Amino acid sequence: MDRFRTAARLWWAPERLRAEGTTPDYRFSLANERTFLAWIRTALALVGGGLAVDQFLTGMRPGARTAIAVVLLAGGALCAVRAVNHWLRTERAMRRGEDLPLSRFPVLLALGTALAALLVVAGVVLGGLGR
Repeated sequence: MDRFRTAARLWWAPERLRAEGTTPDYRFSLANERTFLAWIRTALALVGGGLAVDQFLTGMRPGARTAIAVVLLAGGALCAVRAVNHWLRTERAMRRGEDLPLSRFPVLLALGTALAALLVVAGVVLGGLGR
């Protein structure tokens, strides 16, 4: 629980990171920030995809359309939260001279996105467009 509180404090006051370790080469910090922005772009794309499914696949059965939209929207929200967490953990590891943190999230994100895409394909090919 204490670990969670410390991380949460750093989310809202990232300047506290300066108290840990030494300042890494700025190129590494900027690369970490670019990675964060790539995760945010991915989150926005997932949210946009979820909204597009909900708004434009109106011929699809409502339950299927809603399920796909929710998977994409939840994936976008999770991706945005994970982006901040990963940025913080990576910055902290660089300041402490530790190994960079490992994550299973990219695999989960890829599998969730692939699943949503397959659901859309199945809905289109197998007649989920209940007309």
